[in-house]
Amino acid sequence: MNLTVALTVFGLIFVGELPDKSALASLVLGSRYRPSWVFAGVAAAFAAHMVLAVAAGEVLTLLPHRVLELLVGALFLAGAVLLLRDRGEEQENAGDTMAGKPATFTRVASTSFVIVAVAEFGDLTQILTANLAAKYHAPAEVFIGAFAGLAAVAALGAFGGRALLRVLPLVVIRKGGGVLLAGFAIYTLVNLIRG
Repeated sequence: MNLTVALTVFGLIFVGELPDKSALASLVLGSRYRPSWVFAGVAAAFAAHMVLAVAAGEVLTLLPHRVLELLVGALFLAGAVLLLRDRGEEQENAGDTMAGKPATFTRVASTSFVIVAVAEFGDLTQILTANLAAKYHAPAEVFIGAFAGLAAVAALGAFGGRALLRVLPLVVIRKGGGVLLAGFAIYTLVNLIRG
C-alpha cells in the first residue's frame, strides 16, 4: 500500500469536492434531516462513483505513456477551468422530496444517494479520480484516497457545513481548488515536454 498516493489523492479530491454541488446538497440535506442518515446515502453514492472512476482510470493506462500524460494534463487543466470560471452560487433544494411523508432512514438515505449519484456522474472529482488512477497505476490507493476525500467533504457538509461556509466563502474554496488543479496541469505538461 502506497500511503503517499492515497494521501495525495485524498488532498486533491477533498479540495476539488469542497465547492461542488454535492457538498452543498449534503449541507442542505444535513440541515433538514438527521446528518448520519444523509451521510450514509451520500457516502454510498460516492463509493459507487469511485468504483466507476477507478475502473475508467485503469482503462486509460492502456494508452501510450505520452498520450496518457497529455490527457492527464488536459484533464487537470479542464478541472481548473471549471473551478476558476465565475458562476453563480448553486444551492440545491432537496428538502421538498419528502414533503408530507415521515423522514425515515430509508427515505433520507435513498434521497441523498440519488441526488448525489445524479449530480456526481461525470463530475470533476469523478474525472479527476479516473485521471489519478491512470497516472499512479495504484487503483486501491486511488480508490481509498478518493473515497476518503469525498466522505470527509460529505461529513463536513452533513454534520458541520454551515459553520465552514461562515468562516470561508465558497468562492474562496472554489478558486483555491482551481489554482491547485492548474498547478498540477502545468507540472504534468512541463514534465511531458521535458520528456
